[in-house]
Amino acid sequence: MTRNGKDRESAPFVAAVEVFVVREGRLLAMRRARDSEAAAGAWDAPSGRVRPGEQPLAAARREVREESGLEVEIDPRPVASYVAKRNEDDMMVVAYRGESDEGEVILSHEHDEFAWMTIGEFAAACPFPLLVQAARRALTIGRAIPAGAQDSPGV
Repeated sequence: MTRNGKDRESAPFVAAVEVFVVREGRLLAMRRARDSEAAAGAWDAPSGRVRPGEQPLAAARREVREESGLEVEIDPRPVASYVAKRNEDDMMVVAYRGESDEGEVILSHEHDEFAWMTIGEFAAACPFPLLVQAARRALTIGRAIPAGAQDSPGV
């Protein structure tokens, strides 16, 4: 049983994606709005829930476009996956690396600030160790998007 009296089998489980958008060796970091229902004021990367029936790669493309306004070339091969908590709920995160060579960031209502950070700056600003670890991995993998990968239906 969990704290709220629900069986672990029936407790909500969140499927989410994270996109580490890289430009000139820096990550796009976004600060969650102060009125966010989860992790208000925390620095992270474009992310969000996978909708029912949606493939993770499609969710990654949608979330990065909704949250940053950027069209990002996303490598369809995840760089990491991990389990975390979103408030009281268990959450599985699939993380991707993306490239953005141009375009202006346009914040959605979910964030109130953005910055292009080095991995050191991101590690100092982000309160989530597993997310920082995934970001380090995304940066070490480098730009290796297979030809035609953007036409892939997803993972």
